Amino acid sequence: MKAFVTGVAGQLGHDVMNELDKRGYQGVGSDIAPGYSGVQDGTAVTKMPYVSLDITDSAAVEKVIKEAAPDVVVHCAAWTAVDMAEEDEKVELVRRVNAGGTENIAQVCKELDIPMVYLSTDYVFDGQGEEPWQPDCRDYKPLNVYGQTKLEGELAVSNNLDKYFIVRIAWVFGVNGKNFIKTMLNLGKKYKEIRVVNDQIGTPTYTYDLASLLVDMIETDKYGYYHATNEGGYISWYEFAREIFKQAGYTETKVIPVTTKEYGLSKAARPFNSRLDKSKLTENGFKLLPTWQDALQRYLKEIEY
Repeated sequence: MKAFVTGVAGQLGHDVMNELDKRGYQGVGSDIAPGYSGVQDGTAVTKMPYVSLDITDSAAVEKVIKEAAPDVVVHCAAWTAVDMAEEDEKVELVRRVNAGGTENIAQVCKELDIPMVYLSTDYVFDGQGEEPWQPDCRDYKPLNVYGQTKLEGELAVSNNLDKYFIVRIAWVFGVNGKNFIKTMLNLGKKYKEIRVVNDQIGTPTYTYDLASLLVDMIETDKYGYYHATNEGGYISWYEFAREIFKQAGYTETKVIPVTTKEYGLSKAARPFNSRLDKSKLTENGFKLLPTWQDALQRYLKEIEY
């Protein structure tokens, strides 16, 4: 099997490439950067072919993917800076990347008759209530530009293709990039007290574990919508921060719980309910991811802090 992977300079694309290599599959990686060293910190990405690609350029997308001639496309590239997406001058760029770029890829996959994996988010919902969101729920109501454009990306995939995996994830962390854990560890070095929101509930997702699941998926034809995060229960960002400091040995750092309103620093509205129901994974024979507590322990061994 040969997979074309977008966004390999990011957390997930990096790990997908390594997982493909581990299993003896071919991978062609792409990102917008003209060159890619393979790593920002942590373990180096495998030395597989890399091609620079601006996914908003439809002609380039068609040319590059057709030349690569893959059996599947794993589309990890996205605009993920949620607050910056709210800036007036950025909105159309975010839409070109998350919606237009995804449409460009989906159309080539349709022409080549190959499956596509699209990584989406719980932000396509309104983030209200306490019930976990079901993967086949169509009660879309995004709260912000990021969520709206990721939903438009979902629709571009489902409207163009029959063979697709739309996988919604939340609270992502990986070796290759910025994330909540790295932010907390950096703040923990500087401050004795840190305020963290306690009214947004979800579950973290370790890209190393997620990459393994995605490759499991593309080995099958069990297409459709899925939700995937680590196991270990639903928690708040506050509870996550406390466990980060506990496992990292930051015993002097005090975490203070605050409401989203009290925190008040975000430009974009954030979901209070990021709970995702993952039972469809086991129903289709896929393994659930390990607990987030275990994932955090393994992750801390991989990074320098």
